[in-house]
Formats: sequence, C-alpha cells, structure tokens
Amino acid sequence: MKKLLRKIYDYVLSLSKTKYAMGVLIFISFFGSIFFPLPTEIIMIPMILAIPKKAFWISSVALLFSVLGGGAAYFIGRVLFDSVGIRILELLHYVESFNKFASLYNEWGYWIVFAGGLTPFPYKVITIASGFVNMNFTIFIIASAVSRAVRYYFIAWLLYKYGEKAREFIEKHLEVLTIIFFILLFAGFYIIKFI
Repeated sequence: MKKLLRKIYDYVLSLSKTKYAMGVLIFISFFGSIFFPLPTEIIMIPMILAIPKKAFWISSVALLFSVLGGGAAYFIGRVLFDSVGIRILELLHYVESFNKFASLYNEWGYWIVFAGGLTPFPYKVITIASGFVNMNFTIFIIASAVSRAVRYYFIAWLLYKYGEKAREFIEKHLEVLTIIFFILLFAGFYIIKFI
C-alpha cells in the first residue's frame, strides 16, 4: 500500500510540473463542481509544491474554474434537473442526501453554500441544489467565490510560506495524511447522507 501511495504521489507531482498540469487543474476545478468525484486540491497542492512562487496564480485559476463550474451546475439544477441533474445525483448516489439537503435552504440560505464551499462536503450537491431551489444566482456566486477563495488561498498561503518544509512534511507523513484526507472525504459523504 505504501508503495502504491508513493507511486501515485510521485506521478501527480511529476504531472504537476508538465505543460498539461494547468489543463488538468482547469478540468478538475470546473467538472469537480458538477460531477467529477476528486477535489481540486488533488492537483492544486502538488502544482504549488512544484512551483511555490506561483501559488496564488494556481489557486486563482482553481477558484475561477471552480466557480464557473458551480455556475454551470446551478444551471443544471435550475433548468435541466429532470434530464441531467437527477442523473448526476443518481450516478454519485446523492439523491436521498440531495432531498434532505435541499430542504435546509429555506432555513439557512446562502450560508449553506458558504459553509459547504469551505468543507470537504461535496460542492456538486450544493451547486445543483442551489439551482433546483432557485437560490438567487448572484448570492450563490458570491457565497461560492468567497468560500472557495478562503479555502484555496489559505492552502496557497500555507504552501507558499512553508513550501519546502510542507513538501518534506507531506512526503514524510504521506500515508497518515492520505488517511486523514479520506476520513474528511467520507465525513462529508456521511454528513450528506444523515443531514
């Protein structure tokens, strides 16, 4: 298992230094807001570790395309829910959670979008649900942008400030950090299921 993790880490790190890295970041950031199951950080962090001086540029690109993807998912939830949105939720096994989560919008509104954008909670559920319940689009975009900016720029700042130390720490504790990452990811799924 350790060898497999190390190979994956080394592969993503080497990919992050290639001319394809920005395209992969854009793809994951945009489609991660709609249906793609992996978080943007999976490529953003290695890219920043590879080129710390571009930390804020990389996180800005991730932010822009994540919010654009969120806007597309909002449109899917608003206009194409019956034909596309429900299919995405079924594919990801989020239908029941979506129904429970959508009901919280009446009480919490844009705060749900803001909180969801900061956490490992699957952003794609929030974006599709926001369109489905007809949340004000401007408020949705602002809440998404602010929460994603806080999340991405905080990561960028940490990696910029502690670049080589952060890399050494990640490489030394790769297995533990991977376990923590998946615990947070599954915690997000659990929260969706039992809200």
